[in-house]
Amino acid sequence: MVSAESSTGTSAAGTAARMAALEAALAERDTRIAELVRERDQLRAAYDRLWLDVELMRRRIFIAKAERVDTTQLDLEFKDKLAELDKLAGTLGIGQTDDAPTGGDAPTGGDGKSGSRPKPRGRRNLRDIKMPEERVEIPGPEGEALVAKGQAERIGFEESSKIAWQRGGPRRLVVARVKYRMPDADKPSPETTQIVTAPMPPEIFPRAIASVSLIAHIIVDKYGDGLPLHRQERRFAGLGLPLDRGTMCRWVEHAGATFGATVVAAMRADAMKTAFCISTDATGVLVQPVSDGQQRRQPCRRGHYFVQIADRDHIFFEYTPRETSAAVGEMFKGFSGYVQADAKSVYDILFRPPPEDPPDGDGNADRAARTEVGCLAHARRGFWEATIAKSAVAREGLARLGRVFALERKWKGRPTEELTALRQAHARPHLEAFFAWVEEEFARVKDQRGLLRSALGYCVRNKAALMRYLDDGRLEPTNNGSERALRAVAVGRKAWLFVGSDDHAESAGHLLSLIASARLHNLEPETYLRDLLRVLPHWPRDRFLELAPKFWVRTRDRLVPRELAADIGPLTIPPAIDPTKQEPPAQS
Repeated sequence: MVSAESSTGTSAAGTAARMAALEAALAERDTRIAELVRERDQLRAAYDRLWLDVELMRRRIFIAKAERVDTTQLDLEFKDKLAELDKLAGTLGIGQTDDAPTGGDAPTGGDGKSGSRPKPRGRRNLRDIKMPEERVEIPGPEGEALVAKGQAERIGFEESSKIAWQRGGPRRLVVARVKYRMPDADKPSPETTQIVTAPMPPEIFPRAIASVSLIAHIIVDKYGDGLPLHRQERRFAGLGLPLDRGTMCRWVEHAGATFGATVVAAMRADAMKTAFCISTDATGVLVQPVSDGQQRRQPCRRGHYFVQIADRDHIFFEYTPRETSAAVGEMFKGFSGYVQADAKSVYDILFRPPPEDPPDGDGNADRAARTEVGCLAHARRGFWEATIAKSAVAREGLARLGRVFALERKWKGRPTEELTALRQAHARPHLEAFFAWVEEEFARVKDQRGLLRSALGYCVRNKAALMRYLDDGRLEPTNNGSERALRAVAVGRKAWLFVGSDDHAESAGHLLSLIASARLHNLEPETYLRDLLRVLPHWPRDRFLELAPKFWVRTRDRLVPRELAADIGPLTIPPAIDPTKQEPPAQS
C-alpha cells in the first residue's frame, strides 16, 4: 500500500507541474498577444503611411495646385499667436487692406496672392480695341416702308459691337529680280552683250519655299501655343497649302540652331556678365530614341530643360540629356552673384567655395562665387501637404508664413531701397520667430517619419537661404517665376509629346528662350521672330546683342520701316551703339 505521505507528495508535485504548465501557457499567450498587438500597430502604421501617400498624391493631382487655404480659419485658430507676432514686428493690421486681405473667406495661393475675384464692371467696350471694323446696317421693314411714304424719317442708329473673324491664310510672295542686258566684260565690243540678273539678298533659308513670316508663324504656333507640326500640317492643308511636317521640322530646327549660335549666345554672355540674380528650375522632356538599325520598338529616354531667369532681362531654356551637378555647373560657369533655386542636390555645386589651386593647373576652373537664395513657396508647400494629417503644427506654419506673404503683397511695387528697409524692420522679426519655432518643433518630431518632419526639416536645413531675400529688395521671396516659365514646356509637351533628338531639343530650347524673353519685354513673339529672321542675315557678327528682346525696341526704331516690312530685300544697317547704355535725351 502507498502511504499517505507519498500520496500527498505526488499530488503536490502534480499541482506544481500543472501550475507551471499554466504559467507557461499564460506567458506564451501574453507573448502571442504582444506579438499580435505589435503586428497590428505595424499594420496600422503602414496603413496610415499608405493613406497619407494616397491622400498626398490625390491632393497634388486633383486638388488646386495653388495650395489654397482658408485664412479665416487660420486667423481664428492662431489669433493670439499672430497678434503677438504682429506686435513684435510692428505690423499690426499692415496686411489687412481691401486689396490684400489676410482674413475673411478669400483663399490665398502658395505665393500669398488673394483668390478673390475682381468686381464685375459690365460688358467691355469693344471700340476700345484696335481692329479692322466692318459696319452692317439693319433696317426695319415697316419703318422703311413708312420712310418711303414720307410718314417717317431716319434719326440715327442704335449701335452695338460684336467680334467677327475673317479667315486668314497664306499669301504668295513673288520675288522679281531685275534682269539686265549689258555689255560682256570678257568680250568688250558693241555687238557682244550678256544677260545679268540681280543677286538674291542674304537669307537664313536661301532655298526654302517659306518666307520669314511663315517660318515665324510656324515657330510660335508650336513653341508659343503648343500646336504640334502634324496639326499645323492639317490646318495648312485646309487652307489649300500642302506643307509637309518633316519640312517644317527642318525649318524649325535650323532656325533654333541659328538663333542659339548668334542672338541667344550674346544674351547668355550678357547675363553671365551683368545679372544680379539668376533664378532656375528644371523639368523633364521625352526624347525620341535613335534607331539602332533593327526593326524593334524602343522607349523614349528622358532629358531635362533648365530655365534661367536673369533679373528682368533674359530668359533661357537650356537642354541637358541628364540632370547632373556637372551640367548645372557648366550652365552657370563664370557667373558671380545670387542664384535662386530649390534645395535640390544638383544645385549644391554652385555654392561650393571656388578652388584656390585648380587640379592639374586647370585655368578654366570655375572661380565664381555665388550666393544661394531659397524659396519660401517650397517651404510653405511642405506645411500645406502636412495638413492632410490634421496637424495643428502644420496649420500654424501656414499661418506664420501667411503673414510674411501678406507683407510682400502690401509692399509690392515699392522702390528697392524702401523695400529692403521694410523687410529688415518688419519681415525679419516674423521670419526669426518662425525659424525659432521651427527648430523647437523639429526637435520633437525629428525621430518620426512623416510629412511634418519633412516640412520642418526643409526649413531647418535651408534657414539661411530662405532668409536671404531680406538682404536686398531686388531679390524675390519665392522662385515661382521659374515655375511659371517652365509651364511653356509642360503645356507644350502634352501636345507634341517628345522631341526628335538632343540636337532638336537644344534648338527648341533656343526658340523657347526667345519667345519667353520677348513676352518678358512685352513684345509680340511672332512679330519679333519675323523681324529677327529678316534682319539676322544682314547683321554684323559682333553686334548680335542689339537684336535681343531686351534691346529690340531701340534697335527697331533705328531701322528703315519700309525695308523691315518687306520679307526679303536689301536692309540698311544703322551705326553700332552700346545697347547696355542709355541714349542721351534729345535736345529740344
